[in-house]
Amino acid sequence: MDIAKIFGLLLFGAIIVLTMYVTYLASKKTSGTGDFYAAGRSLTGFQNGLAIAGDYLSAASFLGIAGLVALYGYDGFMYSIGWLMGYVIVLYIIAEPFRNSGNFTVADVISYRLNQRPVRTAAAVVTMAITMFYMISQLVGAGAIINLLIGIPYELSLIIVGVLMMIYVSLGGMLATSWVQIIKAVLLMGAMAVMLIFIAVIFNFNLSTLFGDLSEITVDGNQFLHPGNLYTDPIDLLSLGLTLILGTAGLSHLLVRFFTVPTAQAARSSVVWGMIIIGTFYFVIAVIGFASAALVGEEAINAAGGGGNMAAPLLAQVLGGGAGTIGGEIFMAGISAVAFATIVAVVAGLVITGAGVFAHDIYTNVIMRGKVDSKKQFRVARITSIVIGVSSIILGILAKDFNVAQLVTYAFAVGASANLPVIIFSIYWKRFNTPGAVGAMLSGTAITVLLILIGPEIMGDAAIFPLTNPGIVSIPAGFAIAVIVSLLTKPDNKDDMFAEMSVRSHTGIGAE
Repeated sequence: MDIAKIFGLLLFGAIIVLTMYVTYLASKKTSGTGDFYAAGRSLTGFQNGLAIAGDYLSAASFLGIAGLVALYGYDGFMYSIGWLMGYVIVLYIIAEPFRNSGNFTVADVISYRLNQRPVRTAAAVVTMAITMFYMISQLVGAGAIINLLIGIPYELSLIIVGVLMMIYVSLGGMLATSWVQIIKAVLLMGAMAVMLIFIAVIFNFNLSTLFGDLSEITVDGNQFLHPGNLYTDPIDLLSLGLTLILGTAGLSHLLVRFFTVPTAQAARSSVVWGMIIIGTFYFVIAVIGFASAALVGEEAINAAGGGGNMAAPLLAQVLGGGAGTIGGEIFMAGISAVAFATIVAVVAGLVITGAGVFAHDIYTNVIMRGKVDSKKQFRVARITSIVIGVSSIILGILAKDFNVAQLVTYAFAVGASANLPVIIFSIYWKRFNTPGAVGAMLSGTAITVLLILIGPEIMGDAAIFPLTNPGIVSIPAGFAIAVIVSLLTKPDNKDDMFAEMSVRSHTGIGAE
């Protein structure tokens, strides 16, 4: 085994040891549902902002966007713009009322003034769809990274990551997951800063030098820095933009992060800190993607497989001296290890969200009608986390050759089409009722998944639906169904609950 692979193994091992130690410490403080689901409401705004960034800056961001920018230029850069702008909606519309209205899950908020059992069941379907789409994208990135660096087969790589995430969640709960995400955010931003310094030196601290080199590149005859390399249809690009901007406010695993802070003010503060970190990240990752196009090249990126997912590690190799050099191999190993930490942190957050949905919403409040002690709910959540982990490994193996950024947009499409309408209407619209909520969640999810399955990413040239992303159809459909069904069915006659929720969501009175 050469020195680079030894160094890579040591880095992977160090990250695993560090995160396991954090999990061990967290497990001592995780004794009930409040600790398991919400880290005991113990995080500060800044800590939660780091954790939000750690959760949000996934393999899709680090590996996927770098690859899309490197291969498609301008069109790849549009992903980062959409994902960042989504947090404006979260900051001004969602964060504070959401924190005040719930306890552990998204369903706590949307079922507060509606009929509990049908709404919680429908919310669980939406959350599991989002979780699985997001989870698959992370595991695809994990398999590609470990396979590239160490040579372990893709399938075995997925199993390793899956076992790790099940340990983090089942033992340490949200507290361990949050600190793993904080560690990952610091490692990721540090690694990218180092890469940015190398790039700046190579291009004489002048971005125009970099873009001057790129202006000569064409993709299928179209200039690299112009739109149209990935999305030739402007409607498809508009659909992507809607999905990325609106989908952020509907992602279950991000929304539950607002329950880990003690107050609504801390929730709002955490969004601001998250936006600062995420905005900085997306600027740097765009530079890394463009530098990958100039220094690594399309041929080498495509040769590494995985839809461009290896652009950033290959750029690190070039920056360190090139393939076969000690510096190049070690630098690539370091960046790959950080990508590995990125993936482990995000999948842990996804697993705990899925486990919380089943244990808290379905088992406790739907099946057992709330008559379950916290210890049994705690045990069910741990078992569920293992089931979710195993299922996601199997699906990750089937999705081996997808670009992770494109995969994760499907989770955003479900969030924007099924979760967002119901969250907004349940908080702000008095006439909104249970049939409207259930109809919007189930139909929004079904329409999104159906359009994905009959779209070009799955069916290729035989596609029935022409757009790569279904957001421009599924998002208006979700909002429209919520409104139409609510107006055509009888009100829930729970005006007192709406008034109570309105006061609580805007003032915090009655919230923990």
